[in-house]
Amino acid sequence: MKDDTKNEICILDEATINKIAAGEVIERPASVIKELIDNAIDAGATDVRVETDWCLSIAISVSDNGNGMSKSNATIAFLKHATSKIRTADDLFAISTMGFRGEALSSIAAISRLTIATRQSDDTSGTKVIVEGGDLKSVSDIGTAVGTRITVEDLFYNTPARKKYLKSDRTELAHVTDVVTRYALGNTNISFTLINDGKTILRAPASDGLFDRIIHVLGSDVAKAMIPVSFESELAKVSGFVSQPELTRSGNDLQSFFVNGRSVNSKAISNALRLGFYTLIPKGRYPAAVLNVSIDPKDVDVNVHPAKTEVRFGYEKEVMDAITKAVEDAHKQTQVIPKADDIDQTVQSLLDNSEPTVKPSVENTLRESTTPYNTSTKDTERRLKRTERDLLATGVDSIDTTPIEDIKILGQIDDLYIVAQSRDGLLLIDQHAAHERILYDQIKDSKTSGWQELITPLTIELNAKERILLEEYIPYLEEFGFAISEFGTNTYVITAIPNIFGKLEDPDIVHDIISDILSTGRIRNETGIYEHVSKSMACRGAIKAGAACSFEQMKNLIAQLMRTENPKTCPHGRPTMVSFSKKELDKLFGRT
Repeated sequence: MKDDTKNEICILDEATINKIAAGEVIERPASVIKELIDNAIDAGATDVRVETDWCLSIAISVSDNGNGMSKSNATIAFLKHATSKIRTADDLFAISTMGFRGEALSSIAAISRLTIATRQSDDTSGTKVIVEGGDLKSVSDIGTAVGTRITVEDLFYNTPARKKYLKSDRTELAHVTDVVTRYALGNTNISFTLINDGKTILRAPASDGLFDRIIHVLGSDVAKAMIPVSFESELAKVSGFVSQPELTRSGNDLQSFFVNGRSVNSKAISNALRLGFYTLIPKGRYPAAVLNVSIDPKDVDVNVHPAKTEVRFGYEKEVMDAITKAVEDAHKQTQVIPKADDIDQTVQSLLDNSEPTVKPSVENTLRESTTPYNTSTKDTERRLKRTERDLLATGVDSIDTTPIEDIKILGQIDDLYIVAQSRDGLLLIDQHAAHERILYDQIKDSKTSGWQELITPLTIELNAKERILLEEYIPYLEEFGFAISEFGTNTYVITAIPNIFGKLEDPDIVHDIISDILSTGRIRNETGIYEHVSKSMACRGAIKAGAACSFEQMKNLIAQLMRTENPKTCPHGRPTMVSFSKKELDKLFGRT
């Protein structure tokens, strides 16, 4: 007889429901810190201290000097949908606080051992609440400073499947640093400190302005390249800073967006920012930006996802147009750029925890060029010659162009696609993807094509998140030919680089590799790490889109491509070439 009991509908128990809900809100340690900082900001804190410890188990502590909680409130704060931010459904249409759903603390408590220590200014003693796996264990009086300290230990101890998918300690710390960095940029009136295993990772004292905070958090090199943005339309007010065209990254890791003070992830805003630059930066590059968008709370929905990092605009097109216009105006108008000396003095005074003796001034002005991005022909020639030399180093006497004698090169489209005629029809070749394949094969076969010591070592300034990530990958980068070492609090020095990069004129290559690594999913083993670094180096060393090539260079490129193991795709799986047979061309033009 068939047993149908397995198909019976049942009501899940409360513990299971809470763990499922927690998975939507808390993905990793950084999620915990985000939610706790939200609560600290809502409590009126002016000082927030985050401490993490990965030694024995995942332990997190967030302390603030905010209003604190009464004993009765602290006792129920961890319960599901317990909140002081809203009262009715109507309040959801005009959210003005960071938190409001009443899910964060209960989600954290459901998957950890949680301790709350809190006191209000009028109370003689504070309250200590201990919760394990969502169950209240004890409530007691405690002597503690005004404010709240929440300690989270053994995160995911009762959800091992979630814990299994966490990345390395340094990668998780990089995500934590990213969260604290964004909050520091979005709340300049609050002091933020991040400490890991007893070592200070980030310290950002409260500041009067966003520019000072950018110096502290992103570094003086980034700050020097930033220009102010200020624009107001009927629906939105846009303010903050964007980078000049010469400062870009391969990813959007230097972009922070805030809507009514809330840090958000928004492809729409990122696209609007990119449109504001138009042809000032090349395709595939991302400018730095710290943008604040102020809008009527009734015109923005922050209740899209439990994590509250996504928003939906009532008038999205109009708001995006305002952002694009703000960025365009910032680059068209004469810009207010602080003097380098002023910034150096400001940085020093900030690091000394004193008031800046010199504020960013209006004495230097620059006007940006609006000419499209182009790569020099000399740069293209250098890149092609390097891969040709590596081929010759394998014992080949010369680059044999015989295999492509039946290919007639016709020219280029948009300084990116090579147009050629073959015996079978029309051939289109992506020059960047093609050269990327050539470089990748050379790099992975020998791990390094040699290294060259720099006559003048290069220094790069990294923000806190980049420093954490770089430390983990330095041993792997060294095997590829990089020589990188710490050179001060925020600075690393590069004394040698792989030969494939030739003359290193710009340290952005290291930033790009770090950005590539950060955007990658979980890398399980060393083989995967080497594979990823190889792909990143090949991409960064290849000739660029927008590089004009001579007929000889195009012929040389195709000849090198045909010698690779898989000439039809780049290392990332994109096609290097697309062919159209004569039959297909006839069909396109309606010929029979």
